[in-house]
Amino acid sequence: MSVHRAFDEARFGRERTLNLRAHLPTGEQAAEWVERWLRERQAAKSDEVLIVTGRGNGSEGGTPVVREAVARRLASLRRRNVVESVAEHTPGAFVVRLAPLRALFEVPKRRREPAVRQRPDPAAISGLGAETRALLRQLALRSLEALGLRRPGEKYVTEEILRQFVALSAALPAEGDREAALRETIRRTLDEYDAL
Repeated sequence: MSVHRAFDEARFGRERTLNLRAHLPTGEQAAEWVERWLRERQAAKSDEVLIVTGRGNGSEGGTPVVREAVARRLASLRRRNVVESVAEHTPGAFVVRLAPLRALFEVPKRRREPAVRQRPDPAAISGLGAETRALLRQLALRSLEALGLRRPGEKYVTEEILRQFVALSAALPAEGDREAALRETIRRTLDEYDAL
């Protein structure tokens, strides 16, 4: 192990390092993995993470396909407030500082950015447990209050609940008890609002 890798291991550890070189993905696969992984790390309250793309020396034509696809996705995630900042760590790696969870609700609409997901039917929320729905409502009220709406109408609250459900669901792991993970993510976001 090189000295540089040893320092990276000490600084980031395995849980906060995504090594794409080990899997040899296509550019599109790498971008999808990066987005899913960063959203999970954001929900887990990781601060800084390391993404190893490799330099692309083995790529056809010498073009670093994975690195460029990841760089484009990181720029997109920065505009959507998943990523706070990106810095080149080495020619084959990025250090990414993740945005706080509450930043997901401060994202301005942009035409160039694809929609994260289709807006769910309000009835879908009714399938969640009472505790989860209460936490989503509490978070919606806090978010709207942060935007300056002190007594929002029920329509605004419902829309905010749905928006938050979509944004936070994207950060949940695919396996396990997703509703429990959602509740934990909501609590972390509420803690961020409390810290303001």
